[in-house]
Amino acid sequence: MKKIAKVVKMELPGGEAKPGPKLASAGVNMGKFCTDFNAKTADRRGEIVPVIITAYEDKSCDFVIKTSPVAGLILKAAGIQKGSATGRKTQVGKITRAQLRQIAEYKLPDLNCDDIEAAMKIVEGSANNMGIAVVD
Repeated sequence: MKKIAKVVKMELPGGEAKPGPKLASAGVNMGKFCTDFNAKTADRRGEIVPVIITAYEDKSCDFVIKTSPVAGLILKAAGIQKGSATGRKTQVGKITRAQLRQIAEYKLPDLNCDDIEAAMKIVEGSANNMGIAVVD
């Protein structure tokens, strides 16, 4: 059994991770990690992809790719760059109930709930806090 040196949580661009100080702090073979990560996330270019890297003392590593953050998915669905600075007070965009359901289905494995209705409520709360309305 390999000895774990460090466990690091990061958010990297899908399909475009590059060696750098962020990865150096994890203490892994950056070239190999970037090649493997980019191959597994090539279909998620343009998205921020959360990843948990387990680095071992022999410089090898394992990693688990998580679903993209809710905020990024909502902004993409609404077709805008950023949410409202004042949150619920100022609306800056809209998403449909179908888009909300799609995001909730995608995020379900990483949320603290068991059914799609609860997941939709969580995502809708995030959208509201970002100044994005959910319309039918």
